[in-house]
Amino acid sequence: MSEQYESKILDHLGLVAGMYDELGIGKVIDQAIEQDEEKRIVSLGQVVKAMVLNGLGFVGHQLYLVPLFYESKPTERLIGEGIKAEHLNDDVLGRALDDLYEFGVTPLYSLIATRACKELNLNPNKGHLDTTSFHVDGTYNSKDGPREGEIHITRGYSRDHRPDLNQVILELIVENQAGIPMLMKPLSGNSNDKTAFGEIIKEHVEQLRQGYGLEYIVSDSALYTEQNLREMSGIKWISRVPETIKEAKEAIEDTGIDTMEPINKHYRYKILSSDYAGVPQRWMLIYSEHAAKRATHTLNGALSKKSEHELKEFEKLCRIEFACEPDAIKALEKFMKNLKCTLISSHHIEQIARYTNAGRPKKDNLPDKYIYRIKGAMASCLDNREAQLHKKSCFIVATNELDTEKLPSLELFKGYKDQSLVEKGFRFIKDPKFLVSTLYLKSPKRIEALLMVMTICLMVYAALEYRIRKELKGKNQFCTDQVGKPTQTPTTRWIFQCFAGIHLLSVAGIKDIVLNLKEDHWLILNLPGGRYGAFYS
Repeated sequence: MSEQYESKILDHLGLVAGMYDELGIGKVIDQAIEQDEEKRIVSLGQVVKAMVLNGLGFVGHQLYLVPLFYESKPTERLIGEGIKAEHLNDDVLGRALDDLYEFGVTPLYSLIATRACKELNLNPNKGHLDTTSFHVDGTYNSKDGPREGEIHITRGYSRDHRPDLNQVILELIVENQAGIPMLMKPLSGNSNDKTAFGEIIKEHVEQLRQGYGLEYIVSDSALYTEQNLREMSGIKWISRVPETIKEAKEAIEDTGIDTMEPINKHYRYKILSSDYAGVPQRWMLIYSEHAAKRATHTLNGALSKKSEHELKEFEKLCRIEFACEPDAIKALEKFMKNLKCTLISSHHIEQIARYTNAGRPKKDNLPDKYIYRIKGAMASCLDNREAQLHKKSCFIVATNELDTEKLPSLELFKGYKDQSLVEKGFRFIKDPKFLVSTLYLKSPKRIEALLMVMTICLMVYAALEYRIRKELKGKNQFCTDQVGKPTQTPTTRWIFQCFAGIHLLSVAGIKDIVLNLKEDHWLILNLPGGRYGAFYS
């Protein structure tokens, strides 16, 4: 009897499966949602695990191609005994998304996130709030409007530059230690950030306080509106101040860089006070050297084009023939008022004689009339440029925490800079290699549920990075980075790439063999207490 061989692709999926199990995501789902176990081969928690593995497999397949994804994967090892690729068909996945929606994706995800943060021993004191959009193929309820309880999939401000397509919004609050989303909420495609930010804080801030001990909500300038500030009484927040506010404009214009204190070699700051919207606040006016360099490059290009345009307009003006000197002066004054980048460095009105007859006039002939033209020279307006550069190099961060001992200025600055955590998460979710860049589902309900699954993918991805970095530093160990140097801060994407090429060889009657495992792989697998080794042994 000939032996039967079968090879399956394992790669980094054992790490994903291990973290999913460590965070207890499947257990939370199965405990929260009642299921008929006799009619199910795959539990709801296992179906979600299959979608997370598919999502973090970086294949970009639609849901109905999930069985194809698992044909080459060791499904039983990753998901559960007895589970095969054909069990993960589009009907099973679709019904699972329906079940997630019926329970409520926001409350269900909150249960998952609370358990995950507990397992990772996270005690965040700040939550970073932001939104992003995903465009969808199809009309869905864009024409008829949503049913009660559904989001409206329609056009709105597109963050992925597809204003021609309908879209859906994902709102996240991310904790400040590992970048784990603590809260997710799907929104209609035409939702306004200013309104949505205020609503999610009012609805969930108490839950975040009790569940995580959260002290501050951090956001971009969309949170900073008069209505939101008045309604957030008793809630501590950190927000960027919109430059459109008159008080902010004046503060930036009136504060010179030499009056600011250094934070580090790239940033300087000055503390101001404000009671905008009737709320006592502490403003931190920040000068950024990085922003100044970007602004210099952008401004030089823009001013060059604008200056060239104004020069051409001045040349046109100088060719105009005026009937009298007052008309020429009036036109010149009007032109000078509209100059933005240049100024008239010198000018005079030239009187020119005109004769009716052709040819050179005789010496004693008097002109038939006089016309007047503007003559002058232009120069760049350096003061205007410096003012614009200063404006684009500075920004203001505000907080209603007036106690500098509870929130020192440098911690206020860091708290706002950590807003990049949520932006990093959005970049990951919107990466074309992750799951799907556009959503292909039958109903708005399933799209809401898929957004929750995508957020769980982000949770697992961020948790792996946090866990590996923490263990490397705690044990004073190093892995190799992309250029062959030792590091204690590898990205999860790099770790995934390092695990590419690991296969599971199954031979009939013989124990499965994992191929291509190396010492560097075991270094990572043994970091979180060895619990991930089971998927690779």
